[in-house]
Amino acid sequence: MTTLSDAPPKVKANPSGFGAEITGVDISRPLPAPVLAAVKDAWARHSILWFPDQPLTHDQLEAFTLQFGDFGWDPYVKPMEGRPHILEVRRDPQETASPFGGAWHSDWSFQQSPPAGTLLHAKIIPPMGGDTLYADGYAAWEALDADTQARLKSMKAIHSATRPYGANGLYANEPDGYRAMQIINSSEADKIWTHPIARVHPASGRTALFINPIYTVGIEGMDEAGSEALLTQLFGHMLEQRFIYRHSWAPDMLTLWDNRCALHCATGGYDGHARVLHRTTVAGEIPIAA
Repeated sequence: MTTLSDAPPKVKANPSGFGAEITGVDISRPLPAPVLAAVKDAWARHSILWFPDQPLTHDQLEAFTLQFGDFGWDPYVKPMEGRPHILEVRRDPQETASPFGGAWHSDWSFQQSPPAGTLLHAKIIPPMGGDTLYADGYAAWEALDADTQARLKSMKAIHSATRPYGANGLYANEPDGYRAMQIINSSEADKIWTHPIARVHPASGRTALFINPIYTVGIEGMDEAGSEALLTQLFGHMLEQRFIYRHSWAPDMLTLWDNRCALHCATGGYDGHARVLHRTTVAGEIPIAA
């Protein structure tokens, strides 16, 4: 007899194919090999997966994460006590600070091997607001003309955590006010790393634009004015509404997204209400140029 644990997952994709709901699986327990393979295939095809109604303990969240790879390295935010791989993404009712992650980015793209994926498990969801926006790096790349693609394939972008997390970064210079999350500003964040602008995904084989407005600070070999002009043009393109999916949360929902081909941005709109989610990352590989 086929049981819930070994039945194939049900995949309900968005009309664009960017993002899909996964049901019919219990991620609180290790997934059987065929089920895990089907989930990974859906992740490669749809970039964002969400699993509704999945209550998880810390141990279960960590165990599910490890089915996709080793934990990623998460600097500049203090993790949960006794849980070095779990960040609590929290905003308390009395906070007036901007939501954490409230600008377009790909998680930790400033690392030599940025995380392949991020998992976010919803604990407390406000009655309004708090959606997450995602932008499809594949679709944005594929919509570029052939000449632009050819030009970008030879370029590398410069990534750094200096803007938000540097010693003089945005979080270090926030106006006085309460923030529930403990941000760690450091001169280490001023270091840079270069990655190809056109990145090939190791699982799907597709090419995505791999730049983002927070961590991409320039283009190798170009002066500041030239790189800023080109990046502004590319950001404007990849953040067009046709490439964006708005994701709404519910308690006990787990969402897994692919940092190699998608950007994301947290939204507000829930002042006076608590919002709490638990976050892990999956280690990635050195980006491959197209």
